[in-house]
Amino acid sequence: MSRATEEFFAALPARAPAVLRAPVTGTLQIDLVDDDHTDHWLVRISPGRAVVERATGPADAIWSSSSDLFERLVTGRAQGVSAVLRNESTFSGNVMLFLVFRQFFPAPPGVRDPRETAREQTGRT
Repeated sequence: MSRATEEFFAALPARAPAVLRAPVTGTLQIDLVDDDHTDHWLVRISPGRAVVERATGPADAIWSSSSDLFERLVTGRAQGVSAVLRNESTFSGNVMLFLVFRQFFPAPPGVRDPRETAREQTGRT
């Protein structure tokens, strides 16, 4: 498993208050497959809070991805919904957990908030 993935999961609890604003609660199991080995992560999500552990267990949703794809997601080089739609990863269960969780992923490098661009064009700050 990559260092970027390890750092991503380690940072989730601290980032949760800013990211998890929706009234969604549940447990997401993330299975990261690398050849013949699978790393399992459980992320318990609630408004403003994320609890992360390396384990399997009862989950409201399961997301399975290659370790390589997940590294691209956590570095902004891939998009989660696109990966699922292209069958590069699989998801089952409560889709709201996936939609909320993907907010932790960074935007692709070089992407700017369109509101910021509009303010610059109109001269407003």
